[in-house]
Amino acid sequence: MPPHMAMGFDPAKIKGVEVSKGIVRRVVALARPYRSMIVGFLLTIVLAALLDLVPPLVFRQIIDTSIPSGNGAQLNWLALAVVGVAVVSAGLSFAERWWSARIGEGLIFDLRVGLFDHVQRMPVAFFTRTQTGALISRLNNDVIGAQRAVTSTLGAVMSNVIVLATTLTAMLVLEWRLTLMALILLPVFVLPAKRVGRRMQAMTREGFDHNSHMNATMTERFNVAGAMLVKLFGNYERESDEFADRAGRVRDIGVRSAMYGRTFFIALSLVAALGTAVVYWVGGQLVISRAISVGTLVALAAYVTRIYQPLTSLTNARVDIMTALVSFDRVFEVLDTPNAIVDRPGAVDLVDPAGRVRFEDVWFHYPTGDEAAPASLELVAPASGGRDGESLGEVAGGDAIGPGEQSADERGPVDVLHDVSLEILPGQLVAVVGPSGAGKSTLCSLVPRLYDVSAGAVRVDGHDVRDLTQETLRAAVGVVSQDPHLFHESVLDNLRYARPDATMQDIEAACRAAQIHDVIAVLPDGYDTVVGERGYRLSGGEKQRLAIARMLLKDPAIVILDEATSHLDSENEAMVQVALGTALAGRTSIVIAHRLSTIAAADQIIVIDQGRVVERGRHADLIGSGGLYADLYRILVRAEQGVLSG
Repeated sequence: MPPHMAMGFDPAKIKGVEVSKGIVRRVVALARPYRSMIVGFLLTIVLAALLDLVPPLVFRQIIDTSIPSGNGAQLNWLALAVVGVAVVSAGLSFAERWWSARIGEGLIFDLRVGLFDHVQRMPVAFFTRTQTGALISRLNNDVIGAQRAVTSTLGAVMSNVIVLATTLTAMLVLEWRLTLMALILLPVFVLPAKRVGRRMQAMTREGFDHNSHMNATMTERFNVAGAMLVKLFGNYERESDEFADRAGRVRDIGVRSAMYGRTFFIALSLVAALGTAVVYWVGGQLVISRAISVGTLVALAAYVTRIYQPLTSLTNARVDIMTALVSFDRVFEVLDTPNAIVDRPGAVDLVDPAGRVRFEDVWFHYPTGDEAAPASLELVAPASGGRDGESLGEVAGGDAIGPGEQSADERGPVDVLHDVSLEILPGQLVAVVGPSGAGKSTLCSLVPRLYDVSAGAVRVDGHDVRDLTQETLRAAVGVVSQDPHLFHESVLDNLRYARPDATMQDIEAACRAAQIHDVIAVLPDGYDTVVGERGYRLSGGEKQRLAIARMLLKDPAIVILDEATSHLDSENEAMVQVALGTALAGRTSIVIAHRLSTIAAADQIIVIDQGRVVERGRHADLIGSGGLYADLYRILVRAEQGVLSG
């Protein structure tokens, strides 16, 4: 099987691709910390190739000299020499594998850590445009492919070149006529081998496609949400049949690939056997005519089997090298993706934040696909994005706000906020209301700088958020979203994500304030209970109260609540509202809410419609004006009365 097939690469990646010299220079730079190891690795390959030439020459000496002369002592020393060569070769093989492992695993570590660090710092827009599976593939498949470029591919090419050069040199020195005779047979094998290789490339591409679909099916069906969807709407037999169909195609391609691979090796063995037979046939004639010795013939026969495999492998060397370099290129593509939200030079820390928030003539549109992420990471048609109120999970100890309203790329950038100006004073409770899709979550996402404004400025305590370090800005903002995210870890680990140095007393105090401590206390392992993927072992209300506890533990100056009490029943909501009222005293609170109790108690109500602030004021004043807020409030009253009557 050609090396690039055995290594699991997709030859389709290199079709029509020209790898620039810049990629090669970057690969060299990346491998620079390992240059002494690479030198040792290559020297080991050279020594092993040279040492492999010794046994046939020793056998030649034994046959031509030691046996005819009856020199037993010489025979003993030569036999010991063969054993010694075998022992040293074994040591070199061990050393070669050690160098390869040290270099390869080191490169994997460097690339994975570099990719992980770069990706986690990317803005939210990057994650809304990319497919998680594509990112994971870069961190796994392409990183391993890049590692093999320096170890397996480089080692294989160098080894084949050295083995071929040294073996042909030794053969030419021993008998040039038999060497040429052996080389004449090479096209008999190489041409069919290239045709088999092309056929295997096509099957490999098809196999990768089917494997991708099969893995995507498992990923979607085996997470908690997918499993629930199958149970509620799907059919087990239909799911099994569809999966079996995909798995069957993978099986069939695997069988065909195995047979083609076996054909390849059988052909190699046949040609090697044919070459050996020709050498013995022609060489035997030369021995009879006393043109060469018997020992020389035996040595040549041993060497001839060593030239076909390297020659065949080198015919595919370009595919191997290009495929490996393309893996590097795909890794560099992610590393080179610009981060639109970075700390400016000279950015300052937000010290002792008071919580004053000001929007000055803010315009905003979501980044287009090209601005957010490479097209290769968005394997499906670009999504138009969620509507207002759809939230992502929490990040960095607080909750992250959802992408809100995004426009389709074909329409170009569309402003979702239009000339918004407002001020929120320290300690104020501000309610943001409006129809679905009005821009409420979008507005709030600009405060922790999940996105940057397209025009205007968002200021915290008088500082443009773009002039603040992201770490200190986000440390001052805590968010509880409508659908809080929990990691598949223990309750304690999820809470300490907000504040790793928190004591158990701090954690219990935050949980009591959020009315969740008693729930945690009766869990099987208490605070050490694993909550499951996305916290599915907890109810919706329990997840939200745990998220509120995490926010309280963070102790931010600015709190954003995105429907934070939407999953609580009336009793729990009342308890949490009391806890929040005490915990949020003196803090700026921005609440995206539809609950009457939250809206009516607000110091200021901001009404947003189609990305514009259309009304602002206190509850009584807005009701009296008879505008959009009054209409929305009447709808909420009827909705809550309906719930109560039900």
